[in-house]
Amino acid sequence: MKKLIITLFVVAAIAGSVGAYYMRRGSVGPQVSTAAVSRGDIVDSVGATGTLQAVTSVQVGSQVSGIIAELNADFNSIVHKGQVIARLDPSLFQTQIEQAQANLLRAQADVERLKVAVDDAKTKLRRTEELAARKLVAPQDLETAQVNVRAADAQLKSSQAQVTQAQASLNQNQVNLEHTVIAAPIDGIVVSRNVDIGQTVAASFQSPTLFIIAADLTKMQVNASVDEADVGRIRPGQHVRFRVDAYPTDEFTGTVSQVRLQPIVVQNVVTYGTVIDVPNPDLRLKPGMTANVTIEIARRTDALRVPNSALRFRPTPDIFAALGQAVPPELQRGAAGRGRTAEAGTGAGAPGAPAVPGTASTASSSTAAPPQQPSGSPRAVGNASRRGPSPQDAPGGGRPSGTVAPGGLSAPAGADQGGMDPERRQRMMARLQQMSPEERQQFIERLKQRGISVPGADATAPGERPAAKPPQKAAAIEKGAQTIDSLFGPLPPVVSSGRAWMYVNKELKMVRLRLGISDGTYTELLDGSLQPGTELVSSVILGSEQASSLGGGRSPLMQQRGGPMGRGGPGGPR
Repeated sequence: MKKLIITLFVVAAIAGSVGAYYMRRGSVGPQVSTAAVSRGDIVDSVGATGTLQAVTSVQVGSQVSGIIAELNADFNSIVHKGQVIARLDPSLFQTQIEQAQANLLRAQADVERLKVAVDDAKTKLRRTEELAARKLVAPQDLETAQVNVRAADAQLKSSQAQVTQAQASLNQNQVNLEHTVIAAPIDGIVVSRNVDIGQTVAASFQSPTLFIIAADLTKMQVNASVDEADVGRIRPGQHVRFRVDAYPTDEFTGTVSQVRLQPIVVQNVVTYGTVIDVPNPDLRLKPGMTANVTIEIARRTDALRVPNSALRFRPTPDIFAALGQAVPPELQRGAAGRGRTAEAGTGAGAPGAPAVPGTASTASSSTAAPPQQPSGSPRAVGNASRRGPSPQDAPGGGRPSGTVAPGGLSAPAGADQGGMDPERRQRMMARLQQMSPEERQQFIERLKQRGISVPGADATAPGERPAAKPPQKAAAIEKGAQTIDSLFGPLPPVVSSGRAWMYVNKELKMVRLRLGISDGTYTELLDGSLQPGTELVSSVILGSEQASSLGGGRSPLMQQRGGPMGRGGPGGPR
C-alpha cells in the first residue's frame, strides 16, 4: 500500500511539472531586443603584421683576408664616420710591400742598364755610318749596327713597362695594407658584431660581414605585409597605429610612406610590402620587433553611428504574425517581384517593373514571403558591391508617371522624370557609386534597352577616376613623376543605403538610412533621419524560441533545481 501511494505521488508530480512547462511555454511572448543610435568615433582600418627595422643599415665587411688583431667597437657602440672599429694583422701585407718594393728597384736598375746599351748601340751606328760613307766597311756591317739600335730601344721599353708593373703591384699591396684597418662608413650604432679577436676572416669568394651599423635609430620603419584584398585601399600618408609585445600597454604611431609592387607569395597567400615611417625619439623600439599594425583607411570623429546588429536585423512573416502586425507593403512588393522573376524568368523583380506579356505572376501582393535582406547590412552591402544592382532595382520600372508598362503595371505616382520617386532614385544612385565604370555602363545600357531613363546615372561617382585616366597617368609619367604612388589619388567616399527597424507602439517600423564607413561594430549615418538615443531593433525572439531555449530541447524533468536552464545554460548542465 505504501509503495502504491509513493507511485501515485511521483506520477502526480511528473504530470504537474509537464503541465506547468507547457503552460509556461505557451504563455511566453516575443522578446524584442534593441540597440541605440549613438555618437562616437568610427575608424575603418586594415590590420597587418610587420617587422621594425632601421631606415638605413650598413653591413661593414673586409676586402682582404687575415686575422682580427684589434676590435674597437662592440654591440650597441655609438660610432662615427671614419672611426677605426677593427684591425687585421698587417704583417703579411707589409712583407708583400717589401717584396714589391724590391721588384720595383730591380726593374728600375734594368732600365738604367738598357739605357746605357741603347747609347752604346747608337754610338756604334754613327761610327759605322761614317766608315760606310767612305766605303771602308761592308754594307752588311751598317745594317747590323742599325738592327742593334732598334733592339736596344725595344728592350728599354720592355724594361720601362716592368717598372710600371712593379709600381702597380706595390700600390696594390699598400691598398691591401690600408684595408686591414676597418673604419665606420657612417654615423650610427653597432647592432651586430660577428667576429672576435684572433678569428680569421676569409675574403676569397665574398666579403665577410664583420659589423652591422644602423644609422639614426630615432627614425625607424615598419615593413608590414598587407594582404592583396586590402592593398588597393592603402595610400601613402595614411595614419598607422601599432603595438609591440615589449610594451603591450603602449601604442605607437606612424605614417605609410610606400606600397611596394613586389608581391610576396607564401603558401599561395599574396601580400605586398608596405613601408611605414615611425618616429623613435626615446629609442624604445628596437630593430627586429614584431609590430601588430592597424592602418587607418578613414576616420570619423563624433559621428552619428548605427549599430551593425540593427542593420543586420531582417524581420520574417512569423515575427510580424507574432506581433499581430501586417507585413509592410514594401516587403510585400519585394516578395511579389521575386515571384514574378521566378515565374517569368525576366529578372524584373522590383515593384512596378515590366512583366512579360501573357505570363501570370505566381506571387500575390497579400502573400507574406520572407523579406529581402536589408541593404544596409554588411553582407548586403558587400553583395551589392560585388554584383552591382540589376535593372529591376529601379523602382517604378523607370517610366514617367501616368504611363502603363507592359502587363498593366503603372509607374508610381509622384515619380520624377526618370520614372521613380526621389528617395528611390537616391538609393539607386548610392548603389551605382559602388560599381566599377564598366559595370555602371552595362547597367545603364540595359536600362536604355528597356526604355528606362536614369538622369545623372552617366555621371562619375564622387571620388572615382574617369575612364580616360590611364592616358592622364601616362602623361604624368612623361612629366616626370618620381614614384607610382603619386599617380593614385585619394580613395572615393563610401556611400551606401540600408534599412533599420524601430519598435514603436509594439509595431515594427522600417527606416531607410544613408550609410558611410563602418568599423565592423558601428556604421556611420550620413543623414539626420535618426537622433542619438533612438532605439533600433537588433533581434526578435519568438515565444516558441524562448521556450526552446529555456528547455534546451530537453524534457523538463532533466533540468536542474537551481533554475530552468540549470548550471550549464541552454542545453542542460555541462
